[in-house]
Amino acid sequence: MDNTGMRMLTQTLIIVLLALSSQPAFSDEKAEAQEIVDKAKMTFENFAADPNMGWFRTHIKDTKGVFVVPMLLKAGFIFGGSGGSGVMLSREKKTGKWSNPAFYTMGSVTFGLQIGGEAAEVVLLVMTQRGMDAMLSTKFQLGADVSVAVGPVGAGAQAATADILQFARAKGAFGGLTVEGAVIGIRNKWNNAYYGKEVSPMDILVRRNVRNKNATPLVQSVTKTAKSTK
Repeated sequence: MDNTGMRMLTQTLIIVLLALSSQPAFSDEKAEAQEIVDKAKMTFENFAADPNMGWFRTHIKDTKGVFVVPMLLKAGFIFGGSGGSGVMLSREKKTGKWSNPAFYTMGSVTFGLQIGGEAAEVVLLVMTQRGMDAMLSTKFQLGADVSVAVGPVGAGAQAATADILQFARAKGAFGGLTVEGAVIGIRNKWNNAYYGKEVSPMDILVRRNVRNKNATPLVQSVTKTAKSTK
């Protein structure tokens, strides 16, 4: 199989994985969406409080947006996959105000001998307009449609130039984690359920014509971190 055929096969498998991961675990999609919002707040605050995340804290105010995946699961034998759900908040350039969250899935497939499992918290910082435009699209692939690099950790760390910077805290048997190759897609059902009507990421992140008061603690947490580093 040539490279084009392999990429088409990989894209198809990723789409299938995203479809499977987007099936609601509970009948109440609004409640499940709120659970992700609450967990995203905890994850973000864990990252912001980590002494190794000095660059992360300092540069929240310089981002176009923040994407938080409270739990990215990865497991497999010979054929492995990863997937999780997360929320995206955007920052308004002029005012510095943060939007309510939009809901997404992240999924990928990998080939090779993989025995074990991994769970990780992931935060992506969207650094460029190209990265933000990708987040507003139906779906896109990290590393193919936009550039992605591992974010700097530790004292004196310097960031690579990329559309999106990745920060991850792994909790499983795998030694490291990269999200390059992952596909990010919109969770329309959760967005609609959470805001009580049909909405798009553009409505939530750019037009900002919808809000849910239950997202206020998350928005305030991100706002507080961004303001504290000015």
